[in-house]
Amino acid sequence: MGKGSKPPKTYKSFVERYPELGQAWELVRRAEGNGDLDEKTIRLVKLGIAIGGMREGAVHSAVRKALGAGVSRAEIAQVVALAASTLGFPSTVAVYSWVGEQVDETEKS
Repeated sequence: MGKGSKPPKTYKSFVERYPELGQAWELVRRAEGNGDLDEKTIRLVKLGIAIGGMREGAVHSAVRKALGAGVSRAEIAQVVALAASTLGFPSTVAVYSWVGEQVDETEKS
């Protein structure tokens, strides 16, 4: 795992409580890499999907993993900005705050 890609405590706790779900999730995650996209592109696409779905936890995870894969803060910011014309301004500002929270947290660790 790259820098910033360490899962949060809640995830670890959930997987300890439900190990079979954790194993199933790891199989899904491994399958994500089967294709022609490089890791950085995969991380940017996953961030865009999380943003489009307005899933705060998924945005946090996608940002953490993107930073770990070498995606720059500027590239992440551009993905957020791209969401504005589709999601609208209020939703994009919410996403902006989620991204900022995770970037700050990742940089502290």
